[in-house]
Amino acid sequence: MENLNVYLAGVGGQGIGLLTEVIMRAADHAGLKVKGVDTHGLAQRGGVVISQLRIGGKVFSPLIPQGEADVVIALERHEALRAMNGFLKDGGTLVYYNTVWQPLEVRLNKTPEVTEETIADECRRRRIKEVKAFKQELKDSRMQNTVVLAALDRHRIIPGIKTDQYLRAMGDLMEGQKLESNIEIFTNNGKFHPNSKGPGR
Repeated sequence: MENLNVYLAGVGGQGIGLLTEVIMRAADHAGLKVKGVDTHGLAQRGGVVISQLRIGGKVFSPLIPQGEADVVIALERHEALRAMNGFLKDGGTLVYYNTVWQPLEVRLNKTPEVTEETIADECRRRRIKEVKAFKQELKDSRMQNTVVLAALDRHRIIPGIKTDQYLRAMGDLMEGQKLESNIEIFTNNGKFHPNSKGPGR
């Protein structure tokens, strides 16, 4: 496959690190070369957590230049907009979990909350494919990353990685009840409704 640049963003406690590791291991199981790097910041205090993955045969550095990500994956709307504006190329793909972990500026009424409409308008303007994921009555918010992973699989966002390779990767990193619960969410992706909107739709 040609090189694919994947930029992931979230807030400390949402599981960006685990999501990144599952994707990397799934790529490895698929026989794809992958390089990655994490930036954790104040992850344990709700700070921004960033991961960058580059998948393909001609990757020499894990760092993605600004504006050159093919895919942005975000676990929160504010981080989705921030990452999209900073790193996603026009015509790329945005996958995000449709929730808000309000940053301090929003709580202090210094900046407005990012809405679904704000993101949709920006996607239409820049011809970005929008994949929105959400699961009602999710028992543990830490599993939002697995809902997003299911959306990645369902929409075949990362070419070359199949469902069984994501499952194998999850088995590498989790066990017991945690693994069972995450697999149930991942495999029952018909029970949540990620809205996929192409440009101008």
